[in-house]
Amino acid sequence: MKKKIFTKTLAVFSILSLMLTFLASGCSVASKKDKAAPAAPAVTQQQETREQKAAQTEAKMSGGRNTAIVQAAKKVGPAVVGITNKALVTDFFNRTKLMERGTGSGVIYDKSGLIATNNHVVEGAKEIVVSLPDGKTYKGKVLGADATTDLAVVKINAEEPLVVADFGNSDDLMVGEPAIAIGNPLGLEFRGTVTAGVISALNRSIDLGERKFKLIQTDAAINPGNSGGALVNADGQVIGINSAKVAVSGVEGIGFAIPINEAKPILAELANKGRVARPFIGASLIDKDVAQRYGIDVDLKGGLFVAKLYQGGPAWQAGIRTNDVILKFNGNSIKSVSDLRDMINKAGIGAQVNITIVRGDEQIDKTVTLAEMPKE
Repeated sequence: MKKKIFTKTLAVFSILSLMLTFLASGCSVASKKDKAAPAAPAVTQQQETREQKAAQTEAKMSGGRNTAIVQAAKKVGPAVVGITNKALVTDFFNRTKLMERGTGSGVIYDKSGLIATNNHVVEGAKEIVVSLPDGKTYKGKVLGADATTDLAVVKINAEEPLVVADFGNSDDLMVGEPAIAIGNPLGLEFRGTVTAGVISALNRSIDLGERKFKLIQTDAAINPGNSGGALVNADGQVIGINSAKVAVSGVEGIGFAIPINEAKPILAELANKGRVARPFIGASLIDKDVAQRYGIDVDLKGGLFVAKLYQGGPAWQAGIRTNDVILKFNGNSIKSVSDLRDMINKAGIGAQVNITIVRGDEQIDKTVTLAEMPKE
C-alpha cells in the first residue's frame, strides 16, 4: 500500500517538475524575446549598409558602366511613382465593390506632393492609390484632368520629404540623343523599370478625334503601365510624359511622349483651376477626311462645312449659320478641323478674329469673338 502511494507521489512530482521546466523555459523564451524586441534599428542599419555598398559599387564602376543612363535613372527613378485606379464595379450578384481598374505611372514634380500623369490613368477613378518607390502608399486626390491633352495632376500628402524630378527643355531636343523611359509597365510588379533608346523624331503629329497632338517619338520601350511616367534625357531631366495610349498597337520600337514644354502650362492650370480653359467658336464642323470616312455628301468648297452650332456661342452671335462653309481664319486658308483648332488655341480666349465663310455663291467676312469653352 505504501509502495503504491509512493509511486503515485513520484508520478505527480515528475509531472510538476515537467510543468515547472516548461514554464521556466517559456519565461526564458519570453525574456529573450523582450531583449530582442528593438529590431527596427537593425533594419535601418541594413538599409544603411545597402546604401553604403551601392555607393562603394558606384565608386568602383568604370566609366563604361557608370553611364549617363545609370545616372539619369538614379536621379529620376525615386520621383517616378505607381498610380492605382480603383473604381466601383458591380459583380455577378449585383453587389458593388471597390476594385482595381488599372495601374499607371506618375512623376513627382513639386515638393508639396504634386504628381503629373495621364488623364486615362486616373479617368473614372473612385479612389487613387499612389505607391512610392520605397513601397509606401498614400491616397491621392485628382486636382484636375484634361482629356484633350491626356494630362492630369494628382496630389498626395506625404509624411516624408519627396524626391522631385527636374523638368528639362523639350524644345532643344536633338534627334538621335539618348532617351530613357522610367515607369511601371504591366503593373507595380515591374515598378521602376528603365528602358533606353533615342529620340527618334520630334513634332510628330497624330490626330486623335478633332485634336492634333505634337509628340516626341522614341524607340525606348513604352508599354501599358508606363503611361504617365517620365521620358528623361541623358542629363537626368524629364523632357516628356510617356503615353501608352497613343502608342501604335502591334508595332515595335515606336513610343510617344507629351513634350514637357507643352505639358508644363497645362499641369499648372490643372493644379490651380482643376481644368484647362480653352477658346472655341461653338460649331460642329465637317472636313474632307470626316466626310470621306463617314460617307457624308456635302459640298465643302475647299473649307469646313458647318453642321451644327452652339446656340448663343461665338459663331452664332457673329451671324454664322448651319450649311455655311468656313474658308479662312484671319486670312489663312483652312483644310482641316485640327488646323482650325490650332489657330483658335493660338488666338486665345477673348480674341476677335476674322472668319471668311461661303454662303451660297457669296463670300462673307464675319468678326467672331472667341469665348471660353463651357465645361460640358
